[in-house]
Amino acid sequence: MDKKKITNMEVKRKNRNDVFRYICRSGIVSNPDISYALKLSLPTATQLTKELMEKGLIEEKGELQSTGGRRAKALALSDSAGRAAGLDITKNHISLVAADLAGRIVKYGRIFLPYEAGEGYYQEVNRRLEAFLTESGCRQETILGLGISFPGIIDLREEMVADSHILGVKSLPFSSISRHFPYSCHFVNDANAGACAQGFGQENPERFYYLSLSDTVGGAVYLDGRLEQGKNFRCGEAGHMTIFPDGEPCYCGKKGCLDAYCSAKRLSGPADSKLEDFFSRLDQGGREEGALWENYTSCLAVAVNNIHMLLDCDIVLGGYVGSCMGEHIRDIRDKAAARNTFGEDSSFVKACRHRTEAAALGASLKVIETFIEQI
Repeated sequence: MDKKKITNMEVKRKNRNDVFRYICRSGIVSNPDISYALKLSLPTATQLTKELMEKGLIEEKGELQSTGGRRAKALALSDSAGRAAGLDITKNHISLVAADLAGRIVKYGRIFLPYEAGEGYYQEVNRRLEAFLTESGCRQETILGLGISFPGIIDLREEMVADSHILGVKSLPFSSISRHFPYSCHFVNDANAGACAQGFGQENPERFYYLSLSDTVGGAVYLDGRLEQGKNFRCGEAGHMTIFPDGEPCYCGKKGCLDAYCSAKRLSGPADSKLEDFFSRLDQGGREEGALWENYTSCLAVAVNNIHMLLDCDIVLGGYVGSCMGEHIRDIRDKAAARNTFGEDSSFVKACRHRTEAAALGASLKVIETFIEQI
């Protein structure tokens, strides 16, 4: 009897969870819409939306147009539902995001703040975060949690940042960071965060590999709405795979890593300028930029083709470079397709969905996912 009771409760929670996700994904819907889409009886759908309204998560927003019968109530995510905050910590700056429960960005920003391994750094981050949230119109009591993205190996089992070469951090406990913030904190690798942003909210998420091309290069495997973490939480870490034996030195101490050839700094660094400026000059036919891009894409195509050969899935180009390249993605597509043994077209190389602070958004989505699972 008790076991059946627990099972029924779990089924109801899953259904309620699915209904809430459907409303977030769809915008404005009706109970009949929910019943049809999720294959629930109309009384069940109505009861579940009533419970979600009682929790303050959804609300009625008028009526939908009639299709011949009585007008159905229009249901949508409540304007007063909670918010999630996200941080993407890098070597030189921090990106900040406030997002609603549908994963939509309410506000985003970026601040210059070089990383320092000390309490003063995190106290300053918290001060800047609170100012940002206030500007976003988010009261502290409405913040459901804080997601924090790091460039490094995030060990969820030992609850620590196990290793971040770029930040000079090893075995940093989550607790030594989270105690500086007044919110429940959730930690995620930066490439994993970008992948979460890419896959979130898709009705039928497919397997893809997310290649993060920022000041460091990382990657993540996303399958059936979840990340593949790997035995040591290093699954998809393409930045330090060797593409040229005994090649150029990488910041990790090895030689020939993909990161040494395809980080965003390879494009913006020589002129000490913004990445957007590089692509602007490339669009204008800049010779130096053209030569840099030719070399960059040749190296990147090797990695993209290798990853595709191993995983047989779409490769999503994200990070700073993926966000800025625009139509120049065709150069990578053409070179990757030319290397492909099976003669496929280049459609497996995709552009990222989120062009703005994807890692910070992905970090906030960890908060949202945790909250939704408990509804």
